[in-house]
Order: sequence, then C-alpha cells, then structure tokens
Amino acid sequence: MPVLILHADHLLTMDANNTILTDGAAAIDANGRIVVVGDAATLKAQFPQVPVKRLKDRLLMPGLINTHAHSGLLRGTAEGLPVWDWLQQFIDPMHRVVTPQEAEIASRLCYAEALLSGTTTVVDMWRHMHGSAQAAADLGIRAVLVPYVAEHPDHDYFETLNSNEALIQQWHGGADGRIQVWVGMEHMFYATPKAWKRAIEISRHYGVGFHTHSNESRFDVEETQRRYGMRPIQALEKFGLLDAPNVLLAHCVWLSDEEIAILARRKVGVAHNPVSNMKLASGAAPVEALLAAGVAVGLGTDGEKENNNLDMFEEMKTASLLAKLSKLDAAALDAWSVCRMATIDGARALGFDSQVGSIEAGKMADMIAVRTHTPRMTPLLGGSHGNLHHNLVHAVQGGDVDMTMVAGRIVVDGGQLCSGDLAAIITRANHAVPDLFRRRADWMREHGSVNALHTQSSAT
Repeated sequence: MPVLILHADHLLTMDANNTILTDGAAAIDANGRIVVVGDAATLKAQFPQVPVKRLKDRLLMPGLINTHAHSGLLRGTAEGLPVWDWLQQFIDPMHRVVTPQEAEIASRLCYAEALLSGTTTVVDMWRHMHGSAQAAADLGIRAVLVPYVAEHPDHDYFETLNSNEALIQQWHGGADGRIQVWVGMEHMFYATPKAWKRAIEISRHYGVGFHTHSNESRFDVEETQRRYGMRPIQALEKFGLLDAPNVLLAHCVWLSDEEIAILARRKVGVAHNPVSNMKLASGAAPVEALLAAGVAVGLGTDGEKENNNLDMFEEMKTASLLAKLSKLDAAALDAWSVCRMATIDGARALGFDSQVGSIEAGKMADMIAVRTHTPRMTPLLGGSHGNLHHNLVHAVQGGDVDMTMVAGRIVVDGGQLCSGDLAAIITRANHAVPDLFRRRADWMREHGSVNALHTQSSAT
C-alpha cells in the first residue's frame, strides 16, 4: 500500500522507451519502493486516502548516478597540470597527511553538494571511509564506497586491502542497503601482483564490485606497455582484475578497438568523466564506440579538485559537447543517450539497474524534481517539437533541482538540504582546510615532489 504519491507536471521514466507522462505520478510504499507509475488522476482515484505531494511546474525524473567521484577539500587549489604531474605535486602529498576527521568532513561536503544538484547515487573513491559511510548514512545518499587502495612500497600512504576488507565487514549493506562497499585500487601501478590477486579474492569472497582507474592518459598506456608488454585493459584481464562480480573502470580515454571488445565481452562498466578529462588534458573517450559495442557507460564528475564541482547536469552537457567537438559531428552523442548515461545506463554500469536508474514499479524511489518554470527550461514543448530531453542535457543546471528523494526519503526539498545542516558542513570544511594545507606544505618542503612512477622498476 502506498504511503505517498508524487504528482508532477511531467514525469520522465527513463524506461526502455524513454516514456514521458504529462500529469504523471508515482506511488511509493513505506519501504521506499515505487508501487505504481501512471496518470496522476488514475493513481489518486485508486488510492484516495494516500497523501499527495504536488510538484507543480516540476519535472519528476530518476535521480542522477555519479559513477566516479572523489571526496576532497582541494577545490580550486590544484590547477594547471596534466594528470600524472598533478597527482604527484598536489594529490599524493595530500593523501600522506589527511586525517580521518578531515576525510569525513570532505565527504559530508561533497555528498551534500551531490544531493542538492540531483545526484542520488555516488561512487566515491576516498580515504578513511568509515567517516564517509557515516556521512552517507546521515545525509541519506546512496553510496558505493571504494577505498583508495595502494599496496606497493612506493605508495604506502593510501588505504590497504586490510582496511578495505574491514570497511566491507562493517558497512557493506548498511543504512538499509543504501551503502555498498567495493574493493578499490588507485591504479594497477600502485599495487603488486600479490595485491592484485588478493583484491579480486576479497571481491569474490564478499560478492562486491571492483573499481579502479584505467587508460586515463597516454602516459597510462605507454607505461603499461613498458612494464607488461601490453595495453592496460589487456593487462587487467591477464592479471585477473576483471574477474570480480562487477567491475567498473574510470575514464577509459585511450582505448584500442581490441580493448573495447574486451570490455564488452567481460561486461565491464565504464565511468566517463568528460569535465575532468578536459581539465587535465587527458583526451576525449570513445563513448559512442563503447555504446555501440554494448558497454554500459555511466557519467562521473571525478573529484572536486579536477572538475571543480559535482554537478551531474553540467557533466551531461559537457559529455554531449565533447563528443561533438572531438568527432566534428554535431549529431554525436544525442541527448537521449546522455540522459540514459546519467540514469539507467549508469545503474547498469554498476550492476544496479534492477533497483535504481528509472522510475518503474518495483524499483527504489530514487527521484528528483527539476523546476520547469525557469528561463532555462522555456519553451518546454511536446509532440513533434518535444525538447524536454534536450533542455535537460543542454540547459538545466544542478541549482534547478527542487527536490531529491532517496529510497522514498525526501532529503532535499524546496532546493534546501533537509537531511543535514548545510551551513555547519560548510563551516567545518572551511575550518579544516588551513591545517590540512599547512601539513601538506610541511611534507613537501621536507620531501619534495618525487615522480615515483618513473622511478619504479618495470617488475612492479
């Protein structure tokens, strides 16, 4: 029996037919699942005693799924370098000194930003993630927590497989199933063959996914070929790192046709991060080739430091424009494809498509309401001139989100965070940053910025 009906002027289901309902409604039960979707008048007549939340001048659609992100506190302070130099000069020194308290503060800030801009599921690769789990539980976001694992003498300042396994044991399935914990690895270079083997053993033992970065830059490909005599996806397959129950790879910019075929055959999901790939000058991923091969491709913002925001609507627009520019084809990566990447295809990349990603009966009520009575959504047309999907991809911004619901719980309403104190979250972040930066600067003065990747032996 439903406990709430959401009635919107427009309801975008993102089902197999991309169905749009005018005066559509979704009925939600006490367990946070969608009971029925259909015409608002019909649902109100069917359940006359159930309260109705009227979303006037609103579009109801599935919550956005951010398939690759990093919590952090470095926004606007790590600029102007390509990815590997950027890691060694800005990011890795931060990982050496960040504390569990700072890591939790960063996650609270980033999850609040995500919810306010319409993201209901986030894949977060970060540090000291017990605090991230608590933040996700408190704020109400659906989170896949992926510790930054490195198991190599040159990278002994990240998480370990032991801490990753402990997080799985404590938090996997937590917060009524909203929190999933996967096995993470910063990069294949950051671990030994023994660690690769154990990572997949842990993943298979607990039935959880595996997530890492791959093929992000030309250096990534060249260094893998130098070390192992093959390209990154080939190496991942050869060394067993594609054998987890679910595998999600971030970036996949520099792919060969053979690597795309491997991803399709092994049913590996890809997280496309267009803003980050542009900012770090990594390149443009072959998204249309991946989609044509049947690979599930989702969208990701990457971190606050390489984006510099977590606005998935901005990511949608950038994905479309980058594809058009890189191929010199104005028809490349059409709006419906991008809408699906941000919702149901992102869910499929995670193996979650039976639970989230579309507004359909039986799925979890992860939904957002977008204001339509705005200049950016005007005109909003139906029929042969229908432009709703074009407006969502090319016009809407995260600030246009009015309501965010996760598992039937409204966590943003009227554009305001109602699951946490946003002012306090921002204040704590601002107070934490100076000491973090001071300790990072102290470490760099003492040790300098060492390009460890170039000094490692080829027998990693």
